[in-house]
Amino acid sequence: MADKKILISPVTRIEGHAQITILLNDDDTVKEAIFKVTDFRGFEKFTENRPFYEMPAITSRACGICPVSHLLASAKACDQIVGVNPPKTAVKLRRLIHMGQLIQSHALNFFHLSSPDFLLGFDSNPLQRNVFGLMAQEPELAMRGIGLRKFGQDIIEKVAGKKIHSSEWVQPGGAKWPLTQERADYIRSSLPEALDAAQKTLDMYKQMLDGLQEEVANFGSFPTYYMGLVTPDDGLEHYDGKLRIVDPTGATAVECIDPAKYQDFIGEAVEPWSYMKFPYFRNIGYPSGAYRVGPLARLNVASHCGTPLADEELKEFKKLGKNSPVQSTFHYHYARLIEVLFCIENVKRLLSDPDIQSENIRSKAFTNNPEGIGVTEAPRGTLIHHYKVDTQGMIIWNNMVIATEHNNIAYNMAVTQVAKKYVKARELQEGMLNRVEAVIRAFDPCLSCATHALGSMPLDIQLFASDGALLDRKIRQH
Repeated sequence: MADKKILISPVTRIEGHAQITILLNDDDTVKEAIFKVTDFRGFEKFTENRPFYEMPAITSRACGICPVSHLLASAKACDQIVGVNPPKTAVKLRRLIHMGQLIQSHALNFFHLSSPDFLLGFDSNPLQRNVFGLMAQEPELAMRGIGLRKFGQDIIEKVAGKKIHSSEWVQPGGAKWPLTQERADYIRSSLPEALDAAQKTLDMYKQMLDGLQEEVANFGSFPTYYMGLVTPDDGLEHYDGKLRIVDPTGATAVECIDPAKYQDFIGEAVEPWSYMKFPYFRNIGYPSGAYRVGPLARLNVASHCGTPLADEELKEFKKLGKNSPVQSTFHYHYARLIEVLFCIENVKRLLSDPDIQSENIRSKAFTNNPEGIGVTEAPRGTLIHHYKVDTQGMIIWNNMVIATEHNNIAYNMAVTQVAKKYVKARELQEGMLNRVEAVIRAFDPCLSCATHALGSMPLDIQLFASDGALLDRKIRQH
């Protein structure tokens, strides 16, 4: 008998292309669900033989949602290749645009992609269960989302020149131009409205949580390891710091002072049915070594945020774990909102720094080291760019461990859990399948960033004539 399955294709309201295959037992109960990433970008290979200083501009094109994260990880790798430390003002400006990146990306996921599910109902009409339906039913909330996203993008534009793909500004060794008084004042003028929007949304979401306990208990709620950057005093970090992995009880499993040594504890596997790699915790092995990254993981590995309002929210958040990490994937939404608040407070702090408008923003040099590794926290989690160059500064090897990839084992665990709870094949309803998709939205994957696995995936190339006739076809099974 052929395997019975349910196919969700495409997965909607995410960035990139994927499908979920739900495999059924003979009695039509769910056996397993598989999250398949179906597009291929291949940045790791086609950047070979390019000059290293082009890498920030090239790799940021992996995504229009989180290009700043790639710019910064790439620039940090290039800083190592040229062997210089950027001036402190350049680092502060990089941090400032990173705050803008996190705010706008988190706002996009929460308000536009995810909130229609829990505000309009997981079983509501899919024709209305979208951002336009949200605007009709919750116009004030929708405007908050638009305003927060605009605030984040305005920060990027005022500092780096463009809202998207502002690669000209980021340079190996620093930045290309300073922040003017006029542009700093513009950002400052928007801070009160952004802070008000973040606080009101957090209050609303916390009030809603009592009515979402079934989703909290069943949407990817299971023990895993967690990984993220932390400051030297164990605070929430997004740009620099040390990498920490904690186990399912919250105990520290790895404290990596130098994130450039990531390969000592992170392995990368591939599967024949996905173009996204499967990173795993080497100490445990594949596939048991699942760990999660992103907002939920960052709050689990950090002891504090370091800003007053976010610290108060973090105390409430950690109570959900009852002295252990917060395990439910559904709480990515909660963590995302706390990070938005943290970022807004940090924008205010950075703009108050007397060095922020200094014109000393770049240390110039060329190829001094054969290798560079840049690690930052993208909105979706820990992002690693690892380059090797020849003596002329040309890329000879590139490994990008994308934030979205780290969660890949957990995606499959989560969709299986949700499918087993909600999907009834003999009485199939759209809302059941929407819940399977919704747990993926909670992770907020960015699949176009992450599809670089190469070498062991099946390939089907078809050549068609202008009249649609199939002229040739080549299939590689492995």
